[in-house]
Amino acid sequence: MNSLRFFDSAARHLNLSLAAQELGVSHSAVSQQIRQLETWLGRKLFDRHSEGVRLTAAGQDLHRASLPAFDMLEQRLAELLGRSASPEVVIGAPASLLSNWIIPRLEHFERDHPDVQVRLQTATDIGLLERRVVDVLIVADAHQSPAIEALPLFREAIGPVCTPDLARRIRQPADVAGAPLLHTASRPAIWEHWAQARGLTLDTRQPRRQFDQLGHMLEAAAAGLGIGMAPRELAQADIRAGRLAAPLGFQETGGRFSLYARADAGQIVDDIKRWLTTEAQSNAS
Repeated sequence: MNSLRFFDSAARHLNLSLAAQELGVSHSAVSQQIRQLETWLGRKLFDRHSEGVRLTAAGQDLHRASLPAFDMLEQRLAELLGRSASPEVVIGAPASLLSNWIIPRLEHFERDHPDVQVRLQTATDIGLLERRVVDVLIVADAHQSPAIEALPLFREAIGPVCTPDLARRIRQPADVAGAPLLHTASRPAIWEHWAQARGLTLDTRQPRRQFDQLGHMLEAAAAGLGIGMAPRELAQADIRAGRLAAPLGFQETGGRFSLYARADAGQIVDDIKRWLTTEAQSNAS
């Protein structure tokens, strides 16, 4: 049962570090419990990738069974304590979007909806929305289904970000030459795409540093370790705080982040949609 509890948290977040934070244990403790469960079952439950983990087919089957089971236990315990369980909504999005765009704005929703529990989960698979593992999904991919409603949030725009001191020496695209370029594993070619759009050819000998997550790359840029390439919305908080600057502005990529929800979603999801669209509009103004 203890291993199942650790599995449930890891399956909801699709990130072992976030599961460890929720459970109040170390990352290695979560890994150990999951390994024990996989050994007992004789099946692999997770595959690792750059932003966390993803469920295998066996893991998806187990999660479909464990999710309602733990929800029922939570509801029954709440009834025994003489109170009704708080309504809950699960928001799925890439880890970088959760950390750099949703979490800084979460208190705005919680202030107006103190009785609603918002659970954040690293997710990019529209199937999680269709299987009701998440209630809302925010991704850059386009999906079409009569059972799923799409709500555009904002267009993606990318640009170089660095310390304000370094930004003062960057007046044109060619000025990025010479400084280390910071990359993320999930988008290894993003610098080349930006340079091509600006008519610039990057020197292949230019120093480069790569990071698993966007948040780590932004921290490296703020520490003066080089110039990062980041989406506008995900770097905006650091820019407003004066930790980063965008000396050449941002250029649209043609991509767009959209909010997806099932057409039969209830009032809580409608409130989430209004909150996020308002945040996106405020972000653009």
